[in-house]
Amino acid sequence: MKPFNNSINKLTSLSDALNTIFSEAFRTCGLDSEYGHVTISQRPDLSDYQCNGALAAAKGAKKNPRLIAQEIINIVKDNPIFTSLTIDGPGFINIKLSDQFLMNQAQLVCKGEYATLLSSNSKKKTIIDFGGPNIAKPMHVGHIRSTVIGDCLQRLFKFLGVPIHSDIHMGDWGTQMGMLICEVQSGFPNLPYFDANFEGPYPSESPVTISDLEEMYPKAATKCKSDEKEMLKAQQATVELQAGRKGYRALWQHFVNISVASLKEDFSQLDVTFDLWCGESHYHDQIPEMIKSLKQNNLAVISDEALVVPIEGENEQEIPPLMLVKSDGGYLYGTTDLATIQERVSDFGDELILYVVDKRQGLHFQQVFLAAHKTGIANSQIRMEHLAFGTVNGTDGKPFKTRAGGVMKLKDLISLAKNEAFKRIEEINGAEKYDENTKSDIANKVGLAALKYGDLMHDRQSDYIFDLSKFTRFEGKTGPYILYAAVRINSILTKAVEQKLAIGPITLLNGNERDLLLELCKFPDVILNAYTYRMPSYLCTFCFDLAQQLNRFYLQCHILKEQNKDLQSSWLGILQLCFFQLETTLYLLGIEIPDHM
Repeated sequence: MKPFNNSINKLTSLSDALNTIFSEAFRTCGLDSEYGHVTISQRPDLSDYQCNGALAAAKGAKKNPRLIAQEIINIVKDNPIFTSLTIDGPGFINIKLSDQFLMNQAQLVCKGEYATLLSSNSKKKTIIDFGGPNIAKPMHVGHIRSTVIGDCLQRLFKFLGVPIHSDIHMGDWGTQMGMLICEVQSGFPNLPYFDANFEGPYPSESPVTISDLEEMYPKAATKCKSDEKEMLKAQQATVELQAGRKGYRALWQHFVNISVASLKEDFSQLDVTFDLWCGESHYHDQIPEMIKSLKQNNLAVISDEALVVPIEGENEQEIPPLMLVKSDGGYLYGTTDLATIQERVSDFGDELILYVVDKRQGLHFQQVFLAAHKTGIANSQIRMEHLAFGTVNGTDGKPFKTRAGGVMKLKDLISLAKNEAFKRIEEINGAEKYDENTKSDIANKVGLAALKYGDLMHDRQSDYIFDLSKFTRFEGKTGPYILYAAVRINSILTKAVEQKLAIGPITLLNGNERDLLLELCKFPDVILNAYTYRMPSYLCTFCFDLAQQLNRFYLQCHILKEQNKDLQSSWLGILQLCFFQLETTLYLLGIEIPDHM
């Protein structure tokens, strides 16, 4: 494609670029630049974008809005990116972009360097805290949201060139550890871990397996819930563990090792990785010094025999104090969270800390953030955000359960999705030509796409209904539908290469091709909005809209049979850009495209 001389010659948000052009035009007319806001047209049959500011500006300027609109058009009309600027109704400006500009911009969008979209000043050092599984407890359906949302955001931030670390922040140090220690002791009292006089060394092999722990924890939790004495024993064991009792530390380390190995298998199935595998225990040794400093500076005080940080919300909103040390000497989640913030700021210089955690933890994070700022652990330059998400519910509207009524393990959920996808693959015409390994590979990728897209397509803060039958369909707003669109493009491009057809450059545009390029050109805006609002759902909507436009394109354009070679080449060039963009967007969602479907 030949270079196009226009005022937008680098990768940028198209909306931002248009806003700049029209805002400057309003300023030139002596009007507030805010009136130059441009939006996607509500009437795509008339225009690509529209600017409605003349109507709002007319009242203050005491002028006819259509006259203002005409003045604006007169200022911007010579910009070569526009092919048509017209006035509609009481003063709406219809904006039609030139075909040459769209062709140029689509190339920039698909091949551009996205790290340039954000200014260096806005790329704050970031840590994203997500996943949050507990040691000795299997990950369940409730962990899917934190995991896939957090992973999508870490991919998105890296894509935009933001310096970022991801941290799993495991729950490995609370009362549940004391419960498990007591449960193991009740079953195996003669193990050396419980002999206070044992000098070691302790056994290198764990006395329990991950399956044992998964059985033991609910039993121990039930005991403690129904028997106050058992709870006191567990709490005492937790205090002794945290105080450094050697036998308890050795047994606990076994719990951690076998649990982390199991967790890594689960996360590997989801293709999710973490930069840091720190648990709450990692910060334990920093807590005494932190507490000492807070007490010396009168930032932490005794209240009802517990040590707390008194806090207040905005506008003197009443918020409970953040408890740091219980009356029995034990620490709480808030204590660890403060110590975690302290280390993150000290070691990484993080300026932005994101927590991808259930919305029901809202008050806790409000307390922690306020306490961190009040105590100076986080200075005014440090920003912390709780990226709250809703719950996963079954088709009955209640929290998702197994058929037996229990909480479904995440690994079982993944298996269900893959099995359901395999059934769908078997139903596809032509599936019989694939061997079992190929079908299994396709089903794995389709199943994970169904699972991830089914979650990420929803507004992060909303609850949603988990309906695997719906999520694995090949029609509608689903992961398999998007994958099929990508595989279809790849198939056409592969056949084009086999037939030695020319691919690109893009030279000719009719209605359907133009709609595709318009859709592609929205991507920088989508990326920036997903980043700004921490909303993976924007990416899901984009790739669904692009897939729909592709299907309309196929209905009208018989690409491989087209006799006009220039037109065919242009169409193939557009398809190549579309595949590149779908592949990029799906990667950000953590979804891999299979070779066949």
